[in-house]
Amino acid sequence: MPKYLFEASYTAEGLKGLLKDGGSKRRKDLQEAVKELGGTLEAIYFAFGDKDVFSIVDMPDNVSATAIALAITASGAATIKTIVLLTPEEVDQATKKSVKYRAPGK
Repeated sequence: MPKYLFEASYTAEGLKGLLKDGGSKRRKDLQEAVKELGGTLEAIYFAFGDKDVFSIVDMPDNVSATAIALAITASGAATIKTIVLLTPEEVDQATKKSVKYRAPGK
């Protein structure tokens, strides 16, 4: 199943909700939303810096990953950046594919 990294930044409204509900409730809510779309939450971490939350999820496909990212962003509580994660084996497969590519100016 494809794996995704979600980087989230809370809005002021989202931070108020976090202060009210706490981190464990956020994990539970995300876990339920991901499960509803056929995925699983592997990990969630809160962080210092310009990103507040990092989540790794397994989702059935890009459409499902996009659906959850859209729902979170549409809530107004956070903005999401979605990163598709690849296994080393997937990178091995990619290196074996022949691609004809001309760089600009070459």
